[in-house]
Amino acid sequence: MPNRIPNKEDIVRAHELIKPYINRTPVLTSATFNHLFSADLYFKCENFQKVGAFKSRGAIHALLNLPKEELKRGVGTHSSGNHAQALARAAKLFEIPAYIVMPENSPKVKIDAVKGYGGIITFCKPTLEARESTLKGIIERTGASEVHPYDNYDIIAGQATATKELIEEVPDLDIILCPVGGGGLLSGTALSTAYFSEKATVVACEPSGADDACRSFKAGKIIPSVSPNTIADGLLTSLGQRNFPIIQKYVNEIVTVSDETIIKAMKWTYERMKIVIEPSSAVPLAAIMEEKVTVQSKKVGILISGGNVDLKNLPFR
Repeated sequence: MPNRIPNKEDIVRAHELIKPYINRTPVLTSATFNHLFSADLYFKCENFQKVGAFKSRGAIHALLNLPKEELKRGVGTHSSGNHAQALARAAKLFEIPAYIVMPENSPKVKIDAVKGYGGIITFCKPTLEARESTLKGIIERTGASEVHPYDNYDIIAGQATATKELIEEVPDLDIILCPVGGGGLLSGTALSTAYFSEKATVVACEPSGADDACRSFKAGKIIPSVSPNTIADGLLTSLGQRNFPIIQKYVNEIVTVSDETIIKAMKWTYERMKIVIEPSSAVPLAAIMEEKVTVQSKKVGILISGGNVDLKNLPFR
């Protein structure tokens, strides 16, 4: 793909390319939630995706777009979890090495999964600077190609396919709610909504303890994430340079929610929908619970981003 914001044809092409390697995940509803919030909620369940998260879409698409000579030398990235797993799995499918830099405080369940897919892990201090410098050294040594978790147009086009599928199944949505960390899923969601939906607006949802995207959106410039503190471990990173202009143009609003409500939303989803989700996935439902988004009498799509959670360490009883 050219080094530019993906257009409609790019996303259609990305979807065709990755179809053999991913799941077309279900869209689930809950009569309880619909009654509770007087709305029709449609949950796009990427917790049922390969490696348990939407990240598989972007990782596969990025590798399919790398020149064959570069691909042979392997790929590298820094990630605290889901992108690490997705890239390790994609690399295994293409029989190439995946060099993964992970912060030393990454969830054990995600570390074990990366190892299970054959990823070559190097641990580092839990700072962006440490992640980037460690990866730089590995790439210089191995000649591997960096596949950034979100600041990459091939990744964005891949992630956009989740919302493309959602809109194909529920074409008349009024609102689409999406969690935001680095902005890979959000920028892809925003593009697919602009290209494939006639009327839906996009609202991004973020933990108040990691509200850099909300502050960046209001300031009109990227404000880095410094010492974020939230249970939603998938939403800790700063927005990417390629992601931010897309978010500025196509996202209507960014709202924030408390960890307390995120935990409650997570528990409700387990109890009412009988599905396993990670804290990051509960953030959009938390936004509805806190009435940060008006959903009454509306059809609302919700991106469930993933389900990789340590079941021995759930934040509720």
